[in-house]
Amino acid sequence: MVFFPHAMAHSDELIPAPQQRPVPVNPPSAPSKELYVFPNPAPERDYVIQFQIPEFTCHCPLTGQPDFAHFTIDMVADQLCVELKSLKMYMWSFRNEGAFHEKVTNDILSKIVSVTNPRYARITARWYVRGGIYTNVIAEHRQPGWAGDAVVPAPHLPHATGL
Repeated sequence: MVFFPHAMAHSDELIPAPQQRPVPVNPPSAPSKELYVFPNPAPERDYVIQFQIPEFTCHCPLTGQPDFAHFTIDMVADQLCVELKSLKMYMWSFRNEGAFHEKVTNDILSKIVSVTNPRYARITARWYVRGGIYTNVIAEHRQPGWAGDAVVPAPHLPHATGL
């Protein structure tokens, strides 16, 4: 315990300094540009996997101001699925990067497609208000010849409001 010698209680006893938590042996996870996969447990059928990422952050490459978005990733896996913790660390890796909304949305889709080769993938990025404007960016990928249109309904986005 650390004491401040000049800090005295009313009864002339030393008051202990606030405790700092020790650095953990295994520190918390860190951002990463790696996406890991695992085998699709049901490759014989089309089914939708949806990821909701409500706390995405990056910053404007022109002003340096923070940008916030809610990402929804819908995918129909083929042989591989995205491992969730690596997706979390991947999305976290954009926090200190400058990126236009359109570019970062398409870059994330391209990465998911390059790693998993899904039958279908769609990213809906709902960017929070900036300069009085809400921006939604929707990007899709379909495997050549995949015709599962009825499986994944188009997004219905409510009108954004600051109220």
